[in-house]
Amino acid sequence: MAIPYEQSGRRNQKSRTREALVTAARELLAGGITPTVEEAARAASISRTTAYRYFPNQRALVGAAHPEIDRTSLLPADPPTDPHHRLDLVLDATGRIVLEWEAQLRASLRLSLQPGTDPTGPVLRRGRVIGWIADALTPLATTHPDLDLHRTAIAIRSATGIEAFIWLVDVAGLPRDDALNLMHDNGRAILRSALDR
Repeated sequence: MAIPYEQSGRRNQKSRTREALVTAARELLAGGITPTVEEAARAASISRTTAYRYFPNQRALVGAAHPEIDRTSLLPADPPTDPHHRLDLVLDATGRIVLEWEAQLRASLRLSLQPGTDPTGPVLRRGRVIGWIADALTPLATTHPDLDLHRTAIAIRSATGIEAFIWLVDVAGLPRDDALNLMHDNGRAILRSALDR
């Protein structure tokens, strides 16, 4: 079995090189450019040949520049028990992520929509936000045992993610803060509707 390039010899140097390429890609994304491997290499002052050892294509590069948030919950260590308050905390946190990582999220979405692309592939890392929302709703498993928490979390995510944000900002013309507030209101409304059934 072949050893991946980054795992063989001089691992610290290779880790620094990879991070330099990812940092350059993130900076280019923040400037409105969806970088190719060559553009990231040039910005990081790394040879094109070396860059391709780390990232064989643009999708792999942009995927690596995508925000990595490995937390299973966005709730504080001692979270409230009220599901509405818990959802507010998660929607506030995911809204901050959308603003902070907007350029990377837009680029990932754009690449995921290219013909022939697996929309469930790793670029968008599907399911992470759904898990955070489901975590916020866990008290409802006891108080509303017939409520499909996963389906409710999906419904809330569909109205509060980068896709909704892009539509609200680019198509509806809302300022970014107004778009986030409306997404938050939509998430709350979906939860209220689910509980009223």
